[in-house]
Amino acid sequence: MKSNFHLLFYLRKQKNYKGGPMAVYMRITVDGKRVEMSAGRECDPTKWNSHAGRAIGAKEEIKSLNNYLDSLLTKVRNAHQVLIDSNQRITTESLHNQFTGKTEKSRYLMQLFAEHNAKVKALIGNGFEANTLKGYNTSEKHLTGFLQKEYGKTDIEISQLNYAFITGFEFYLKADCKITGVSAAKYIKHLKKIANHCIANGWLKQNPFINFKSTAKAKERTFLTQQELDNITTSPKITIERLKQVRDIFVFCCYTGLSYADVKKLKRSEIGIGMDGEQWIFTSRQKTDTSSRIPLLPVALAILNRYQAHPQCENKGLLLPVLSNQKMNAYLKEIADLSDVLKHLTFHLARHTFATTVTLSNSVPIETVSKMLGHTNIKTTQHYAKILDLKVSQDMAALKQKYLTV
Repeated sequence: MKSNFHLLFYLRKQKNYKGGPMAVYMRITVDGKRVEMSAGRECDPTKWNSHAGRAIGAKEEIKSLNNYLDSLLTKVRNAHQVLIDSNQRITTESLHNQFTGKTEKSRYLMQLFAEHNAKVKALIGNGFEANTLKGYNTSEKHLTGFLQKEYGKTDIEISQLNYAFITGFEFYLKADCKITGVSAAKYIKHLKKIANHCIANGWLKQNPFINFKSTAKAKERTFLTQQELDNITTSPKITIERLKQVRDIFVFCCYTGLSYADVKKLKRSEIGIGMDGEQWIFTSRQKTDTSSRIPLLPVALAILNRYQAHPQCENKGLLLPVLSNQKMNAYLKEIADLSDVLKHLTFHLARHTFATTVTLSNSVPIETVSKMLGHTNIKTTQHYAKILDLKVSQDMAALKQKYLTV
């Protein structure tokens, strides 16, 4: 980033000046702004050329002064070049600091990223989850690979983070790492968090993301239709106990909207009586720590009653005997085959099914669904919930009936 500067040497009268030599000062001007400082020398005003900014004469002391002023000019030019080479913004302050050696401490991107991840690790269980740290560690790995490939370095100064770096990193993620647009956007978001941290601390003067906009589009959320959900719930082919157990917990989440992490930690003490006199779940989301209050539908309540005497539930005070996420998803594939469901069954599908099939398609307002899902922003709920053609048909049928009666 180049910027012109102008350096002027001039004489300044000190207070109570009564004649004799004056102090030589230097003025650095960048884009109309200037900073002044003493050159540490004096000169008789009768031997000074104010237009040239140099002393006049052939004596040795005059030559020595002019050589010294020339050396100061060279040092300022060198400082200017250092700022250009390090891609730093050139201002009177930055040029003055570089010239005088009062430069700010250099901060490096990967060093800041490592410090951030170390703090996240220290706060696991107290605001962060292990999976969150896993994502940040992956971002750190991809950034290291990008720096090595494009810059031949393992780290760069944070001042080099700019629009070209961001777009280059995005291309690297998609082209070299074969990462989808949505996943690439997540890693870019992690980088943006570091940039925002630097801006807040004054380490970055400009936001490198100001002109960057991700073009990634979220995938359509998959969910089960009511028929598919009924097939899983009542399939006579599911006879093995481990599959029955996984099926029950999955169906329970389809009728409550709980995620895997939330149903796994669900305690008996989190079941209470709601304002309607019926049994509700009163819990908080592990991911966001927001409250979630869910009335228990008959299907969900029947499943809870089925596991009241389960040893794991009794010993730990839990409501359901939830297996590891890996096992749950592995067994769900078997359950899908035995239930004649062709969709790729994952545990998180239950949450989408609750939002779309169980609630919205049955005329539950999206605001109510958002509250039960524990979302703080209704836009998040809209990513989960897609209006079914059946609901559109029902709504339009009611509208047609209204016009027929007019």
